[in-house]
Amino acid sequence: MILITKWFGVFLCEDTEVRQFKLFEKEPKMVAMKLAAIQRGEILPEERELAVRRMKVADPRLKPLGKPMVFDSSFIKPEKYGLTSDLMQKVMVELGKIRVREPLSEDRSIAQAIRATDDLIEDINLLSERLHEWYGVYFPELADHAVDAEYARFIHEMGDRQVIMEHLGISLESVGTDLVDRDLNVIRGMGGTLYELYRRKEALDAYILEGMNRVAPNLTSLLNPNLAARLISLAGGLQRLAKLPSSTTQLLGAEKALFLHLRSGKNPPKHGVIFQHPWINRSPFWQRGKVARSLGGKISIAAKVDAYHGEFIADKLKEQMEKRVAEIREKYPNPPQRQQRPQNRGQNQRHGQGQRYGQGRRR
Repeated sequence: MILITKWFGVFLCEDTEVRQFKLFEKEPKMVAMKLAAIQRGEILPEERELAVRRMKVADPRLKPLGKPMVFDSSFIKPEKYGLTSDLMQKVMVELGKIRVREPLSEDRSIAQAIRATDDLIEDINLLSERLHEWYGVYFPELADHAVDAEYARFIHEMGDRQVIMEHLGISLESVGTDLVDRDLNVIRGMGGTLYELYRRKEALDAYILEGMNRVAPNLTSLLNPNLAARLISLAGGLQRLAKLPSSTTQLLGAEKALFLHLRSGKNPPKHGVIFQHPWINRSPFWQRGKVARSLGGKISIAAKVDAYHGEFIADKLKEQMEKRVAEIREKYPNPPQRQQRPQNRGQNQRHGQGQRYGQGRRR
């Protein structure tokens, strides 16, 4: 016996014969609510009611009720039970409305936050470059005494180079030119905008840190909050990241290089966004692929434990990873020797034939 759930009901079958069944209500909203529960991984009351001992199930979601197996249920058609395609269309519309209105999960909110952080970083870099170039005409020496948010704050709050030098306790003769108050006020406004962007980024970083420690503590401790959040964002959620094979996790963020390899046959990528971790980017180039492969496996384990609310094992994973990195560095201390490409035998033969023919003609 095998238990099968279709969009319009639940069926208990033996081979291709339906032994028992329970149809859902013909109200589209009610059916849509049941389908939404199925998509969330829940078991319906109708499924529990038809369950029997030692049966099999056609959906891994129903694993608590029986052993999952692949089964062709195309013989169960809605027309046999008086249902039309119009009802199915209405059910799907209602299902879409229900899923759209569902609250946003915390891991997806964190994914949005890390994308917003990336956008802020891009804006900060552009505006900071413009501010350094413009204010540098007036006071270029400030870049040697203040950076990032502090640089923008000094320009916004003080602006005048003499006031800034007195605040910093330095005395020097600036090589910058003078600016009229009108121009300096515009630059100070830009400094205020840049300083506010830095503050927004700090707030997002704090939000990501707090959320990642709560949602994915193992993944956060193994990597870092921003890198862990970026992996979740690229995978489309913590649950999807947990279901990915480690080889796919290893290459998240390197899709362009992977497709280029598939199209043109160039060398495949060895790592994606996980290259940001010091275990990889501080390793010699010939060791990075092996380190990335090991790290991808540990990330998969940590994501699975976090997704299914397991215990904290990040310390153990980090210890294993550090031991593996040390083994790789000890086993492969030197770069591999490049193999010389063999010459084309056909070209050599043609070259030799040309020499013999030439010798014959000279005779």
